[in-house]
Amino acid sequence: IKSMANRGEIPPLYKMRHAFRLSVHKIPRILESLDKPYIAAINGPAAGAGMDMASMADIRIISDVARVGMTYVRMGLLPGDAGCYFLPRIVGVAKALEMIWSGKMIDAEEALKIGYVSKVIPSDEFEAATKEYCRQFTQAPVATQFAKRLVWRGIDTFRNINLEMTEMAML
Repeated sequence: IKSMANRGEIPPLYKMRHAFRLSVHKIPRILESLDKPYIAAINGPAAGAGMDMASMADIRIISDVARVGMTYVRMGLLPGDAGCYFLPRIVGVAKALEMIWSGKMIDAEEALKIGYVSKVIPSDEFEAATKEYCRQFTQAPVATQFAKRLVWRGIDTFRNINLEMTEMAML
């Protein structure tokens, strides 16, 4: 991406508006409809689209050496893979905007502190500990699928009610 930017191959945002909708925006819509648990195991840098993919996960775990960041602003871009949709639901609006606007990378401890990840695992134990952590979610697959569906419906219902109330207040 850096080399593309240096060569001037990244078009201005206004030209890319519809390209995002027709390409990368399909990914979050597909993942949002996935009934099975989607758990992100972050064991290295997850910047820009990498953090977006992790943000789309239901649960995120991270190694003690990993870092995450919404780095789009460094290239004059905005999150294109649902960072603006999922990140505020995970860490809150103010923290999400701070991360998006600053483009700073944060370490594993900060990611845990702000609620972005559920667990920090030492890097030398990461693979085995991640598998063990995920096993706890396999005991009731149907209940797990329905619970995920209900949680997301609840979030969307609340959002839709707020939008309707806002629209009514504007009349």
